[in-house]
Amino acid sequence: MASTDPTSEAIQRVLFIASAVHIYNIPPLTSNKGYTASQWTTDNNKRQIFTARLRIIETAIPLPDGSGESLSSDILLEDPSTGELFAKAPYTDARAVEAAVDSSRFFALRVVGDGGMKATLGIGFEERGEAIDFGICLQECRKVLGMEPKGKGAAAVEKEAPKKDYGLKEGQTIKVDIGRRGRKKVDDEDSSFGGSSGGNSAAMFSIKPPPTPLPYGFGSGALPLLAPPPSASEVRKEKRRSRGVEEMMAKDLGFDDGEFGEFQ
Repeated sequence: MASTDPTSEAIQRVLFIASAVHIYNIPPLTSNKGYTASQWTTDNNKRQIFTARLRIIETAIPLPDGSGESLSSDILLEDPSTGELFAKAPYTDARAVEAAVDSSRFFALRVVGDGGMKATLGIGFEERGEAIDFGICLQECRKVLGMEPKGKGAAAVEKEAPKKDYGLKEGQTIKVDIGRRGRKKVDDEDSSFGGSSGGNSAAMFSIKPPPTPLPYGFGSGALPLLAPPPSASEVRKEKRRSRGVEEMMAKDLGFDDGEFGEFQ
């Protein structure tokens, strides 16, 4: 005869394990600020009970109608030598584990004993890295068990703030000032147009070109126009005219290149 106990078909998975975790008998919480680990370790760790192995176990139990499975997570404190269970903390509520306010390595753990009796124990990790991994594992458990909203996280349950419209409305304009010097030019041009910037928006963005640099020795007036060079025919005419003048001058001075000349 097949067993009708659904727990016989349960599948368990180890999500986290720490080989050495210190267990403390902590005083009751008297302040809403949270648990303070420094109170547990005073008087040479007088409140420490023993050192245990800590495991987080996920249990999946198939549903009777076959539509899926039921998931649960438990935090177990066990004897590191024999594996005997010392205390069990069902992780059914995020408040089952609370971090200490003065240390990232210590937590307050709410355990449940036989008959449903509850107690709060302190646990302390020797390594900070193990404590961080422990917190990350609990965060994943909360997501799987539905303790935290999926998708956007906690922001999903908050009302989204209305989006602001930064677009220009009809009739609105933007004035751009290009540095101090550019702004002074704009102000000067606006004053030359009557001081109103409303009807001279084009002048605000107009920059006059710099004056054309003049050669050394010229004033601020226009550059003088240079005459074009003479043509080849004018050059030949000028040479013939110069040669005729030179010949006339030689005759006037008494020189003769003829038969009885001085240079025969």
